Amino acid sequence: MYTYNEDQLGDGVSMNQRLMDVPNAPSTRAATVLEELRNAVCNGQFAPGERLHEVRLTEQLGASRTPVRAALQKLASEGLLDHAPNHGYRMREFPVAEIVYAFELRAVLEGLAARLAAERGLSSEHQRLLEQSLYDGDRLLSRGVLIEGDRAAYSTINTCFHQTVHAAAGSRMLQDMVRLCRQVPISSPRMIVEFEYRDVRRRHDDHQRVFEAILGREAWRAEMLMRDHVMYLKTAMIRSLPTRAAAIELRYSPEEASPE
Repeated sequence: MYTYNEDQLGDGVSMNQRLMDVPNAPSTRAATVLEELRNAVCNGQFAPGERLHEVRLTEQLGASRTPVRAALQKLASEGLLDHAPNHGYRMREFPVAEIVYAFELRAVLEGLAARLAAERGLSSEHQRLLEQSLYDGDRLLSRGVLIEGDRAAYSTINTCFHQTVHAAAGSRMLQDMVRLCRQVPISSPRMIVEFEYRDVRRRHDDHQRVFEAILGREAWRAEMLMRDHVMYLKTAMIRSLPTRAAAIELRYSPEEASPE
């Protein structure tokens, strides 16, 4: 197993700051509001058909109405929300089959990204970011137990790893295509399903193996490992569907989910 140089890691810089080094990370308040709202949408925090109230969102996000309105418009243009004049924005419903297809496309595209990254070789900066995500994941898992508060931290670690591999592939078109798949709720790397220690350990170990294959310039192996990694996430998502549906029923009352 590859051993990273811990003297160059754990420098006190947060994973959120490191994520800023990865292309497409938010850099302004408006972009941050957009990212926070996109995360909420992709993480299943809104029920299908639920209206997203602009005023309520400004309070929850601690932002003015202008960036919130702009974020809603952007998410609607990306196909994540439905918009009707005079009726506002509502959470779009994604059939299970569409989510499954998004995972399957992600597996192909992210496998290709891993292969291209291995063929090109890692830059020193991309290698540093990948090593840092592995180091931070090791630290998170070192207690042998996870608490719900660790979910956000691991989500950031996971996103940093995947986005760095995409960037290392060196293809803007490929990054754009992966981004489209990630915009289907639940299929995004930010969405952590089955947040149990065993599952997170498995996913983190997958990252280690993918990294070693990329670093070793084993292009075919890197592609197959990344494909298998994403398909495992699809399986975990399918297993979680009954629990997720029950949670949505408990979280939202009929009054909140009904048209106004």
